[in-house]
Amino acid sequence: MIGNATFRHRNTALLSVSSVEAPKVVSSAEFDHMLAPTLQRLKFPPNLLERVAGITHRRWWTPGTSFDDAATEAGAKALAESGVAASEVGLLINTSVTRRSLEPSVAVKIHHGLGMPSSAMNFDVANACLGFINGITLAANMIDSGQIKYAVIVNGEDAQPTQEATLARLQRPETTRADFHREFATLTLGSGAAAAVLGPADQHPGAHRIIGGVMRAGTEHHELCVGGLDGMATDTKGLLDGGLQLVVDAWREAQPEWNWASMDRYVTHQVSNAYTQAIIGAIGLDPDKVPITFPHWGNVGPASLPMTLAAEAQTLGTGDRVLCVGVGSGLNTAMVEIVW
Repeated sequence: MIGNATFRHRNTALLSVSSVEAPKVVSSAEFDHMLAPTLQRLKFPPNLLERVAGITHRRWWTPGTSFDDAATEAGAKALAESGVAASEVGLLINTSVTRRSLEPSVAVKIHHGLGMPSSAMNFDVANACLGFINGITLAANMIDSGQIKYAVIVNGEDAQPTQEATLARLQRPETTRADFHREFATLTLGSGAAAAVLGPADQHPGAHRIIGGVMRAGTEHHELCVGGLDGMATDTKGLLDGGLQLVVDAWREAQPEWNWASMDRYVTHQVSNAYTQAIIGAIGLDPDKVPITFPHWGNVGPASLPMTLAAEAQTLGTGDRVLCVGVGSGLNTAMVEIVW
C-alpha cells in the first residue's frame, strides 16, 4: 500500500466529546440590517444569508470570555465526562484556527488552565476546518503506539472580530459585487468550543472505538480560501467544486476497504446548506442520517464537527457506526469511522 491510502487504529477509543455554545445569539437578520444600504445599492435580494447559506443565527462570546477560555471549559467538561483525571493525560492538542498571537502556542494556556502535569505534551495543530480530526488521528497513533495513555483534543473559535471587520468593509460605499462575493463566506462563521478525550480501548470496553479512515489532499486549490485576523477571501464556487471532487475521490478510493454506504450517522463539517446538500448528493448519503447544525451555529470552523457529534451523541446506541467527514481549505479532506 502506497502512502496513507487508508489507515486503521488498533486500540483507541473516544471516551467523551463535549461542546460549549457561545451564549450571544446573533441573527443573520441583524447582518442584513447592517448591510442594507450595500445590498440595495448592489441589487442583492433581502435575507441573503438565510436564503443562500441557510444560516439564521450564529453565536458570539460575551465580553470577557475568550476563545481559549471556552476551549479550556470544553476540555474540563470532556475530562469530567470521561472520568479521566487531568494528571493522567499525556497529550493536549489545541486545534483552534483562532489565535491572538504567533507565539506562544494557544495550547499552553489551555494546558495550564486544565491543571495538566508537566509530563503532558502540548502543542497546536492548525489545518483550517480539518484540525480537530487531524488532532484525533495524531493522538490515536500515539495511544496505539503506547507512547501516551490519554489525550485531550480541544478547540475554541471566535468569529466576532473577523466578522465585525468584514461588516465594516462591506458597508463602505466603494464595495463592489465582487468584494461582497469574495467576503460572503466570512459572514457564515460562528463561535463555539469543543473537546474530546481519547484513551486505550482495551481499558475502556464501553467506550467508542476509533476504527480509522482515509485522508486526501487537493493542494492545487490552496488559494481558494485565504483567511486572516481581519477577514477571509473565498472563491465560493471554486471551493465547492474542488472540495466536492476531493470528497468524492476519497470516498470512492476508500470503498474497496471500507463499507461506508450504510452507516448509522454521517457527521459532516457544517458550512452551509449548499455544501451539505452537494455532499449528500455526490456520494449518495441518506439525508435523514446527516445531522444539521449550521442554521443556528453557522460554520464554527474545526469545532463544527465535534460540536455536532456531541449534540448527536445522546441519540446514538451501542454498535452504531458513525462516519465523520470533514473538508478544510487548502484543500484537505478526512473521513474517520467511530463505532459507538
